[in-house]
Amino acid sequence: MRFITSFYLNYRFFAILTGIILLFVLGFMVEMLVIIAKISLLVLIFLLLIDVLLLYGVKRGLKGARSANEKLSNGDENKILIHLNNLYNFSVNLRIIDEIPHQFQIRNFLFETMIDSANKKSIQYTLRPVKRGEYKFGALNVYVSGKIGLVARRYRFAQHQVIPVYPSYLQMRKYELLAISNRLTEVGIKKIRRIGHNQEFEQIKEYVQGDDIRTINWKATARRNTLMVNHYQDEKSQQVYCVVDKGRVMKMPFEKMSLLDYAINASLVISNIAMNKDDKAGLITFNHQVETILPARRGPSQMQSILEVLYKQKTAYKESNFEKLYVTLKSKINHRSLIILYTNFESESALQRQLPYLKAIASNHLLLVVLFKNTELQTLLDTTTYSTEEVYLKTIAEKFDFDKRLIIKELRKYGVHAVLTTPQTLTVDTINKYLEFKSRGVI
Repeated sequence: MRFITSFYLNYRFFAILTGIILLFVLGFMVEMLVIIAKISLLVLIFLLLIDVLLLYGVKRGLKGARSANEKLSNGDENKILIHLNNLYNFSVNLRIIDEIPHQFQIRNFLFETMIDSANKKSIQYTLRPVKRGEYKFGALNVYVSGKIGLVARRYRFAQHQVIPVYPSYLQMRKYELLAISNRLTEVGIKKIRRIGHNQEFEQIKEYVQGDDIRTINWKATARRNTLMVNHYQDEKSQQVYCVVDKGRVMKMPFEKMSLLDYAINASLVISNIAMNKDDKAGLITFNHQVETILPARRGPSQMQSILEVLYKQKTAYKESNFEKLYVTLKSKINHRSLIILYTNFESESALQRQLPYLKAIASNHLLLVVLFKNTELQTLLDTTTYSTEEVYLKTIAEKFDFDKRLIIKELRKYGVHAVLTTPQTLTVDTINKYLEFKSRGVI
């Protein structure tokens, strides 16, 4: 039974067989061709038997496995490796079909390669998931053919592997490593000049060239008879809350990923950056009601908690209730905190309905509202119009674009900080704003 399920005839066999049949047909007109056809058929059967014996003469002629991380990173290119080991004493041609999860909607996922006898080979490919959740991999199918190439023997490896897709932890690690090596400017993070001396006092040190002369401690200088300066460090243990709107306004897709998932990815990164800056990170999610409240804390366990909570977020994309959000923030968060609210307003009227609650939140906390540009509208605005219909569409697009800028202006008028960003630059723009607040000491 195993032989039958693993036995396949290759295209080469059918091509030769078609040629032999054609010779038999032509043999009705030229008798000599019938003899050639019979000899060819016998040779084909002989070669077929040899090919079968070579491929099935060993119990196991090939080893294979698929390797991937324990979890995949949402929105990122994740590396998947296929490891193959040829145990035959001759080189083989391979056709590899990996049964990847149905969420990727890829039907013809095929690799072709060749491995010399007693050799190993690894094949790498990448997958970019756009939704969180469990992804089920099927079997790794490898079709092995010898030099004759009439028959293929199928091997099946790595069956039924389930890998969860988490928020973008690869992006989080990337920014963490860049921050440690002081290379954040490479990805667009601005170097921000410190304003004033609203930082916490750290210690008194000897003056070295480059120190700010305004920090000279004259009393210590007189005692030591050498220039001494005060050194300061960033204020620590400030609370940073990422508040993610899971309402219907966050359903809009960009590069196959919803705005909600972009906000979740950015929340993970900014929480990690905040804790690296010795601040406390917390998380709140809401739509028609407040669903998740993770109090601001520090430490590795908090980062893992944030990752797990973000992974489990589900939504029906209902109408968001900002009144309940305000009540929750007022009752649950007693200290002044930085509230980074990821949401979206497409019209000024939509903003006006929620503005009283945003103003109320801003009176107790430092509120940063992160809104999203409609990138499709921007593409439409950059195109040249040639017809009346195109002019009409571009005019509508300009109206929506103007409304977005008006929304930002309206928020700032009432003391609410706002950022208008694209999903692509969301993380960078949010980090820049956080670092700006830190440098100004306004948290």
